[in-house]
Amino acid sequence: MDVRKELKERTAQAEAVVERYLPEESGHQKTIFQAMNYSVRAGGKRLRPLLMQETYRLFGGQGKEIEPFMAAIEMIHTSSLIHDDLPCMDNDELRRGKPTTWVKFGYDMAVLAGDALMIYAFETAAKACGMVSGEAAGRVAAAMGLLARKTGIYGMIGGQVVDVELTGHPVNRQQLDFIYRLKTGALLEASMMTGALLAGADQARMKLVEQMAAAVGMAFQIQDDILDVTGTQEQLGKPVLSDEKNHKTTYVTLEGLKKARQDVEELSAKAVDLLHQLPGENPFLEELVRMLVTREN
Repeated sequence: MDVRKELKERTAQAEAVVERYLPEESGHQKTIFQAMNYSVRAGGKRLRPLLMQETYRLFGGQGKEIEPFMAAIEMIHTSSLIHDDLPCMDNDELRRGKPTTWVKFGYDMAVLAGDALMIYAFETAAKACGMVSGEAAGRVAAAMGLLARKTGIYGMIGGQVVDVELTGHPVNRQQLDFIYRLKTGALLEASMMTGALLAGADQARMKLVEQMAAAVGMAFQIQDDILDVTGTQEQLGKPVLSDEKNHKTTYVTLEGLKKARQDVEELSAKAVDLLHQLPGENPFLEELVRMLVTREN
């Protein structure tokens, strides 16, 4: 398998799915549609929709109901990035090599665009209800609840709250792990668990998927911390040393660069081991997991 070629093709497919669900830029409120679409179209690897789709395929899923959820998870992720970049948060002016949403559209419209994408994500996911019936309809309803839980106060937003409160203050390893598990890991867990759930995975296997995604999420965030001190703005498409600028404790500042790299390798191996305990085969998913945690941008 030519993994990079396959990745390019499947990313393009995920991109097309997300694009189909973006709002039309018309009407009196078209500015909000423009800000939403600008933010989603700013680029990115579409990792969360990819992970969702590939986990769905791992469990034998073949329907179209996965597609509204793929678009929804990318909208939620983009919403979080819009808010992260705001002056009251990380105060970043560049994202994926382009002006951040608040720089392009103003602080007020960026806040509204982030809020709008979050709500529109669930409106989009709900479109899956009309695509299925019987047991599959129950799985769609359960997936809506899962997505909300992993996004909200017990998931991503909960992690953001603790991250914001502790910025500029000493942070211990337990607190940092909590932030990373929720702020970054929760959406990756939502992605893979939603794919498994919609394909009919049982509770035992759902738990394995959650553990696998948690390992991927932690490794992904640690690698992000590594790149913040070793990468360049050209590589990353955003300012480097932003954590230092914002006086944030990271895995690298707590454990050092060498230990951080070792832990990324161990977490990656753990994720692959858990993947091998699941039914079916998806070589591309395994390679995708490996690439996520060894990326250079």
